[in-house]
Amino acid sequence: MHEWMGDNGNTPHIVVDAAHNGVQVPAQHVKDGKIILNISPSAAHNLRIRNDSISFRARFGGVPFDVAVPMPAVMGIYARETGQGMIFSHDNDEPLEEAAGAPPRARSTRGHLKVVK
Repeated sequence: MHEWMGDNGNTPHIVVDAAHNGVQVPAQHVKDGKIILNISPSAAHNLRIRNDSISFRARFGGVPFDVAVPMPAVMGIYARETGQGMIFSHDNDEPLEEAAGAPPRARSTRGHLKVVK
């Protein structure tokens, strides 16, 4: 998804559960337990996407920070320009809307993100 978005001129962003064990992000940029990270080549330097984690160096308010995100903490990926992407399910009984941060029943069963094939 990351490569496809970049190849099509879009800016990939990931939604991360900042409370997940092993997540290293600047706490002052976490909102409602989540953080949205721009993982485009211009924002995420030394980006490494592996099967178990994502890591890179980025600037937050002009201050460099080494970001580390275990793959289970990644809740979704989307293109900033279109809002299209994927929300990943988690291995718990929480409905997808609640896992993505919406209050129960606040959204219809269709979110604003679409599966890109």
